Amino acid sequence: MMRRATQTIERVLFGALVVSLVATAGWSQSLTWLGTLPGRTSSEAWGVSADGSVVVGWAYNADGQSRAFRWQNGVMQDLGTLGGANSYAYGVSADGSVVVGMAYNAAGQRRAFRWTQATGMVDLGTLGGAWSAAHGVSADGSVVVGWAYNAAGQDRAFRWQNGVMQDLGTLGGRLSSAWGVSADGSVVVGYARNAAGYWRAFRWTQATGMVDLGTLGGGESLARGVSADGSVVVGYARNAANQYHAFRWQNGVMQDLGTLGGDRSEAHGVSADGSVVVGWAYNAAGQVRAFRWTAAGGMEDLNITYASLLTDGSVLVVARAISPDGRYIVGLGYNAATGRDEAFLLDTGPRCVSHNGDVDNNGCIDDADLLAVLFAFGNAGSDLGRVDVNCDGTVDDADLLVVLFNFGSGC
Repeated sequence: MMRRATQTIERVLFGALVVSLVATAGWSQSLTWLGTLPGRTSSEAWGVSADGSVVVGWAYNADGQSRAFRWQNGVMQDLGTLGGANSYAYGVSADGSVVVGMAYNAAGQRRAFRWTQATGMVDLGTLGGAWSAAHGVSADGSVVVGWAYNAAGQDRAFRWQNGVMQDLGTLGGRLSSAWGVSADGSVVVGYARNAAGYWRAFRWTQATGMVDLGTLGGGESLARGVSADGSVVVGYARNAANQYHAFRWQNGVMQDLGTLGGDRSEAHGVSADGSVVVGWAYNAAGQVRAFRWTAAGGMEDLNITYASLLTDGSVLVVARAISPDGRYIVGLGYNAATGRDEAFLLDTGPRCVSHNGDVDNNGCIDDADLLAVLFAFGNAGSDLGRVDVNCDGTVDDADLLVVLFNFGSGC
């Protein structure tokens, strides 16, 4: 009897240890270098679909021309142009079927485009001038935002839907540009000149018009991304020391996200719920490094967090976009294996989801769950797995108490 009890305890301890190791091992994390178009040496990613299967951006082709690309299943597709030499993709719909960006036409004018497999690259027109560019697209691909020249040759933020390009105005100055749009297309963010000539981050809705989001104490700010419901805006703004710092804006408050030890940072993308922000920042050595920010972990250098995925001196330089669930991050890096700057796709693994203490997710909260938390006790980070029961970035008393309070449930 004693031997069987001992064996049972050993099995429980071993099972709990396995759960703990799996929960803290990275959850199927991976880094994929997307390569380039044939014959050239660089590429950069700017958008990613909801499931991480489609990435868009731009790369040089064999003739040295920049071309918008759509990458899927290891294949980088050249999306062509509008008759000119160059094109750039900046945004993609949630399902990866609609791509938006900017391309040159036969007259050498830059034009906003919307691409689908069925239609190819379609020119969205302008506001009366010669040039335009698209930067963001709604989740279903029906709403596109960007900038376009008006008849007076002034840059104006636009919102395009059903073939109609709407001028969103300015903040009292002459120029504006839209960069992000909410999932349903109702909230647009970007930056515009105010009456004093300063760039200011804005948030636009049909009801409010263009609203100035303020700064971090300096004169200027620029918004680059927005959460799915439009309530969280990210970008960068000057602080009182006249340095640009990444910000996260919510409920009228602009939060300084700091840096990686240097004097500048920029936020470019945000998860659907507004809890995860990505961009780039200078570190203490003055190097540009891709970052991820969360309330629990602050600003972390992706090169440190995912060092195990980087080999031979490869570096993640800029994070441009993040999937709605916060799992996939894309941008620009240096691939040491090929010796070139390349677009990257970082799979950080499934995000932590708070739960009732069922660490091994077998429907029963028991000794195995309790021991898993104990084995991981004191660990901190953003990829702890289910042992971080309340998803606050640390395995501590709070997680242990959840397990204890619910002990025996489902068994």
